[in-house]
Amino acid sequence: MSSESAVKNKGRFSGERLADLCVLLVLVVFVAWYLLDTYTASTHIMNLILVLPLAVLVLILCATELLTQLKKPLTTALGVADEKESFLSVAPVMALFTAYVLSLHWLGFDVGTFAFIALFLWLHGEKRIVWVLAYSLAFSILVALFFSKMLPYPMPMLLFPSGY
Repeated sequence: MSSESAVKNKGRFSGERLADLCVLLVLVVFVAWYLLDTYTASTHIMNLILVLPLAVLVLILCATELLTQLKKPLTTALGVADEKESFLSVAPVMALFTAYVLSLHWLGFDVGTFAFIALFLWLHGEKRIVWVLAYSLAFSILVALFFSKMLPYPMPMLLFPSGY
């Protein structure tokens, strides 16, 4: 590899690293702002029972990612770039997530989550249909029951009672 291409790769990777760090910074600022806003608007500490642990978890993950980014060399071994997924490979997942969010009102959170998880697994190459259905069913039931009990307002559900 020539020194000219090494310099070119170094600049490209530092630009990617800068973009990653900017996204990380925006996430940290947003989570900190949301946590502070929730705390100042709260009349009781029990109102933070879901927000505080999740905010702390996200901030810990951000700190871990920051350390990982800072330890990562500017170029990969032998100056070869990491493989990036093309937009066409992630577009179906983005469309699936958009359909999931838009369909929650009609399908309900329980059935919508089941369909999203099953289709997501299938799109990512899982072809064992029994495993896909069992995993999607178990995950959607647990998540739907958890959120229906934890959130102070009713969620749109199709199969589970929610008072919505």
